[in-house]
Amino acid sequence: MSLFRDDGIVLRTQKLGEADRIITLLTRGHGRVRAVARGVRRTKSKFGAGLEPFSHADVQFFARGSELIGRSLPLCNQTQIIAPYGNGIVTDYARYTAGTAMLETAERFTENEGEPAVQQYLLLVGALRTLSRGEHEPHLILDAFLLRSLAVNGYAPSFDDCAKCGIHGPNRHFSVAAGGVICGDCRVPGSVVPSSEAIALLSALLTGDWGHADACEARHVREGSGLVSAYLHWHLERGLRSLRYVEK
Repeated sequence: MSLFRDDGIVLRTQKLGEADRIITLLTRGHGRVRAVARGVRRTKSKFGAGLEPFSHADVQFFARGSELIGRSLPLCNQTQIIAPYGNGIVTDYARYTAGTAMLETAERFTENEGEPAVQQYLLLVGALRTLSRGEHEPHLILDAFLLRSLAVNGYAPSFDDCAKCGIHGPNRHFSVAAGGVICGDCRVPGSVVPSSEAIALLSALLTGDWGHADACEARHVREGSGLVSAYLHWHLERGLRSLRYVEK
């Protein structure tokens, strides 16, 4: 038998039996973890509030030997809220849909349970904190999170040099299959020619230039979001269910 603690973001919950839930978290030290929380659906439960989606919590897990090697789920028997990001997210539709897409993206990029994914975890914590505070438009925060998640998982798009031959930009054509912008000589079927403003916006979101991103016109923001969505779907091989509900 073993006890271990970790702090994590609650990604998803599922009903189990009459009073329990299966909680999926992205943790700092153990990557994605699924655990059973006993009795959290009862009205008298004292720690259920800390195990809702978007919550950042310090959680104690109890596992037997077989559970440590993945044969069954550990128990979540204690939790302490670090930051209730959901309070600033669930009451606003735009924030809620953007946040839900973030949670689904983080889960999709951490499919191997128990494998640490510290960069993805830190990205998610920072994005939810920014989203809950309303520091920028929700769709901009989401696009920045998606681009950076792709980057830390090895799929960083190029927005300047040609993704195929490396020739210095600016390059006007964009191909999700090629990995970003490409030059005229490397142009492939299916590539598009987005506006230079949309490409500059995506570069700003990837690098954290919020002054530039916040000042962009709505039409360029929509165009950039379309490119991010197409690029993400290509690399995930299937789309995000939650992304269709995000306001653009």
